[in-house]
Amino acid sequence: MARGSDFLQLDASAVPRGERTEWLAAALRAAVAAGVLPVGSRLPPTRALSAELGVARGTVVEAYQRLTEEGLLTAARGAGTAVAARPVRAPAAAPSGTWEPPVFAADVVDLATGVPDLAAFPRAAWLRAEREVLSTATARSLGYAPPQGTPELRAELSAWLARSRGVRAAPGQIVVTAGVTGALSILAQVLRARGMGDIACEDPGADGNRAILDHWTGGSTVPVPVDGDGVDPAALAATDARALLAWARAREGLVIEDDYDAEYRYDRSPVGALHGLDPHLVAHTSSLSKTLAPALRAGWLVPPPHLLEDVVRARWAADLGSPSLPQLALALLLRDGTLARHLRTMRARHRVRRDAAVAAVREHLPGRPILGVAAGLHLLVLLPEGVDDREAVARAEHAGVAVQPLSRHRTAPGPPGLVIAYAGHGPARLRGAIARLGAAVRR
Repeated sequence: MARGSDFLQLDASAVPRGERTEWLAAALRAAVAAGVLPVGSRLPPTRALSAELGVARGTVVEAYQRLTEEGLLTAARGAGTAVAARPVRAPAAAPSGTWEPPVFAADVVDLATGVPDLAAFPRAAWLRAEREVLSTATARSLGYAPPQGTPELRAELSAWLARSRGVRAAPGQIVVTAGVTGALSILAQVLRARGMGDIACEDPGADGNRAILDHWTGGSTVPVPVDGDGVDPAALAATDARALLAWARAREGLVIEDDYDAEYRYDRSPVGALHGLDPHLVAHTSSLSKTLAPALRAGWLVPPPHLLEDVVRARWAADLGSPSLPQLALALLLRDGTLARHLRTMRARHRVRRDAAVAAVREHLPGRPILGVAAGLHLLVLLPEGVDDREAVARAEHAGVAVQPLSRHRTAPGPPGLVIAYAGHGPARLRGAIARLGAAVRR
């Protein structure tokens, strides 16, 4: 006999076990979007709903957590879980030169925001680490930390980077930053004060990084084409900015290495960081935005030795440094292996999702090349010449799927394409979304 629930007439009997969390989250999301669940209405307790549906309680807990991350639900101790807000559409465009994260309606599948599966954030482990830090915090811990970062976190990062990325940096060479954005802002200010010339940026490349560098340099970044092997050396040689080690060495330049996707390599072991080849020519930066969550605003910078003093001074002048308590909690998670275990879990989960996204693209956008190595949290899919990728993106959103146009990440003209972020959704939802995306693009 099928088991179901009076709540929304939900019936999980025909849903495969591995897809029940995605199914339940989609059903609740649709009910909120349609107004069936108005703002303020309370959802059944997780234990009660799991019993009614005959599913594991963890399935209901994770579905509720996903919608809480999306801002649709809110949970309060003793008050249960309730609908927090009606769906919203994208806001008006941000002022020129700034970037705002997109906001989509609840019925739009967001494949545009490149974040990990935030529903999997290790909440219990983070709370445990914070409690332990607070229970053992000394007066020094609660005072001003060095602008370079707490000694505890820099010591753990030194070991972590050597172990996982081949970056040999003593704790005294590491600067804790507010993500990669903070690192780029500090570097740009230091280099500008030293009479820096142009900065060459990969084209296409991350538009957020280019916007930050343009802000601090007055828009003087120079686009350099990339091919299947990365930066095009011939095009690089034609500019005044040099971004390969040979050019940097000859011109006394600097390579800024944003090591954003190294933790997520699915087909082989990650290639070591460029920093390991010549620490005097490379400024290495990364963050935990793709490993844990962007909300932590936790990152680091390993500048060349000759820039370290100026970088630390700029970090102090900006805001005296990052908050100490989160740094101490993160140091504890690095020290006890929690972060490494979490990363292994996320790598396996994201690989399954990438495989599902690749298969769906091949089925619903047949013949379209998928560029790049099997790494990171997004796919780059080229569209036929002559297609306006911004129009294709607008049609896709009308069909309920949000993706980014490749042209958004270009300075110079180039082939059209789509940037598809897959990490935030399960395989079933990805397949359905990419099927709609393919139909919209073909139109």
